[in-house]
Amino acid sequence: MTKRLFKVIDEAGLHARPASLLVQKASSFTEDIRIFYKDKTFTLKSIMVLMSLGIGQHAEFEIGVPGDNGEAILDALEEVLITHKIIDA
Repeated sequence: MTKRLFKVIDEAGLHARPASLLVQKASSFTEDIRIFYKDKTFTLKSIMVLMSLGIGQHAEFEIGVPGDNGEAILDALEEVLITHKIIDA
């Protein structure tokens, strides 16, 4: 599994709009994309799960993708987070 660490810079944390777009992007891939937060693992393909985590400003989380094209998928997910100013470029 390829993983990447992210740190939230947005004052509102990982809020509804970018979270929804992140889930939408993750759902466009067939891989079982996971989010790792507070020593637990969750699917990144459920908006309800993602919003229930309450990821706030300065929080760190990882996204993991199995398979050979994990880096490309992580790049696409990272672009969503950068575009919506959730993380720094």
